[in-house]
Amino acid sequence: MAPSADSSPRFRYLPCRGPTIAQGSSKPRVGIVDDDSALRSKLASALRSDFEILEGDDYEKAYKLLQESELDVLLLALPMASGGARECIELLSRLQGSEIDTLVLVLSSDDKKAVALKVIDAGSYDYFIKPIDPDVLGHLLRRAVEKLHMQRENHILRAEISRKNVLGDLIGATEVMQHVFDNIKRVARATTNVIVRGESGVGKELVARALHEQSPRKSRAFVSVNCAALPEGLMEAELFGYEKGAFTGAVATKEGRIELAHQGTLFLDEIGTLTPALQSKLLRVLEERAFTRLGGKKQIRIDFRLVSATNEDLEEMVRQDRFRKDLYYRIHVVPIFVPALRERVEDIPVLVEYFLGVYSAANGMQSKRIADDAMLAMRRYAWPGNVRELQNAIQRLVVMTEGELISLQDLPAEILQAAGSATGEKLRLSDGGINLDREMEAFEKRWVQEALEEAKQVKSEAAHMLGVDRNRMNYLCRKYKL
Repeated sequence: MAPSADSSPRFRYLPCRGPTIAQGSSKPRVGIVDDDSALRSKLASALRSDFEILEGDDYEKAYKLLQESELDVLLLALPMASGGARECIELLSRLQGSEIDTLVLVLSSDDKKAVALKVIDAGSYDYFIKPIDPDVLGHLLRRAVEKLHMQRENHILRAEISRKNVLGDLIGATEVMQHVFDNIKRVARATTNVIVRGESGVGKELVARALHEQSPRKSRAFVSVNCAALPEGLMEAELFGYEKGAFTGAVATKEGRIELAHQGTLFLDEIGTLTPALQSKLLRVLEERAFTRLGGKKQIRIDFRLVSATNEDLEEMVRQDRFRKDLYYRIHVVPIFVPALRERVEDIPVLVEYFLGVYSAANGMQSKRIADDAMLAMRRYAWPGNVRELQNAIQRLVVMTEGELISLQDLPAEILQAAGSATGEKLRLSDGGINLDREMEAFEKRWVQEALEEAKQVKSEAAHMLGVDRNRMNYLCRKYKL
């Protein structure tokens, strides 16, 4: 039996530990709590070579292990004679309200989908039906421990970065990023529609999530939709949902993303790609705060906060009648502009150190370091793919570089060449100085032209060469009239 509400023990803070698998100094600690002693013994014997095993036979022991043993993972059986699903869910709920970061995997003989969903909603990392192969379980445990160590490493890294330089998942110490943070905090508590503007890869969805997390709606759903991901027919069904029988294949009623965002935040990424018909329907929803599912007749009242994002020139699209002017004014109430990475060069070292820690931990490695000349080269590079390109580059360097130090020679050729580091070329300013924006645009245009020539004018192939997505490539071609 679990302790009563008055006598139940309080969860205490367990300090984050480092990635024990990578360090090899100790085994990950796994608790097995099951009233079937034979099964418990079998699992313990199979797992003991890779994990430190602690055992228990009821929920009281589970509480005690969670509080006192600094577990990485708890294998918790369901049901048990002491209480079954109810007390399992109570334990998981209490764990979510604490600072204990142990991952809980529930093992059960109950194959009812409803039970599994309740347990996972309560906070279980995963749910497995008995009997389970010990080898498979061992593999699942190793994956769970890797995930946990990555989370712990992220926690430590974030603690090391000054809190004023972090907002949600956004990181930035420069004045332009502090301005973005200030705008997010200022707008978050309002109900006003917000549009996030910026190039591909700058982190527009992170801005949208930060707005949601800072708002009174933070306890409700954040629903993200990539408007460029699906063709018009499917996108309409995805946004508005449909009634059973609305079209061939509609075998059951489905709630749309707009309905799922009720009382929360709806994020429409790449909103400039919506077709005129969908633009018109979205405008009506924003005006009437109601909509009808496909094939339905009943109007559904809805309350959500709209955050949209684009890297398109919406103003030019309005002039060309490719985007509705009335919708533009509806969504463009408060714009937040996210600067390109080349406009906040001083943030590059902070981001590099952060991603080095994240991907070293994720791959079970000691945290890698970057040499001073390599960091200088990264600061000189224009990063046309912005933070996303930097993140991918660091992930690749962590995996592919031998040893703990990433040197100048380890960097991709495009970074060395663009930075003038491959030949040791030193940048020199003319006596009258330069126009940096004009120089950067000329540099960017040259690379786009080079990629198009190499790809024989096939934009998708050129985009792949430059490490940018289709929308970014189209934007660059329009910008430079290529």
